[in-house]
Amino acid sequence: MAAKLRHFAIVVRDQEKSAKFYEEAFGFQRAGFAQGEMGSAQFMTDGVVSLALLYYKKGHKASGLSDENFVGSHHFGIQVDDLKSAGDKIEAAGGTFFYDLGNENQKVGNFERKFKDPDGIIFDISHTGWSGTADCKK
Repeated sequence: MAAKLRHFAIVVRDQEKSAKFYEEAFGFQRAGFAQGEMGSAQFMTDGVVSLALLYYKKGHKASGLSDENFVGSHHFGIQVDDLKSAGDKIEAAGGTFFYDLGNENQKVGNFERKFKDPDGIIFDISHTGWSGTADCKK
């Protein structure tokens, strides 16, 4: 499999209001919900790509953003076959490791290895995919 753009994440003020908007405006469907230490994610899908509607708890710095009131584009995700090989290429090209979210050894979706590009833009890679993506390993 070639690398494929399969995930995009935005920070929202109200997940339920945003989810209803994407359902009504585009016909997206809810594909899962995750609650964690740093906040929560409502996953929406068009059947191919996962759109995560993120809400970060106040003061949590894992978002990688300096302003806790930020809303908007946060990161995107690329599905790859091999995490190590892709990570090595990213770092060789000037990207830097940020952090892992989830368990690398899990066999189902939503593990992310997060990086920053040379401009500090956050992106992640996954070998399992994300809830709602066409080729997510469930």
